[in-house]
Amino acid sequence: MDAAAWFFQSGHAADLILLVLLVEAVWLTSRGWRGGEIAGLLGPAVFIVLGLRAALVGAEWYWIAIPLALSLPLHLMDLRWRLAQER
Repeated sequence: MDAAAWFFQSGHAADLILLVLLVEAVWLTSRGWRGGEIAGLLGPAVFIVLGLRAALVGAEWYWIAIPLALSLPLHLMDLRWRLAQER
């Protein structure tokens, strides 16, 4: 197996994305963002990437579906917050 195939089949590609999201969260915290704002912004991406990771490693369907379903409420929370800020 070549390195690229291993990188994706092992789920490490998703792990790298999660690490980048963590670095972004730390950076946003240092810029004065609050936890709820960061959760609304990055939370949906984290859940989607967790679903991707589950799919890459061949997990059962529900380990893919649950994080994808959980991303929607966080996305809607963030959208509602952002729309309220415009008013």
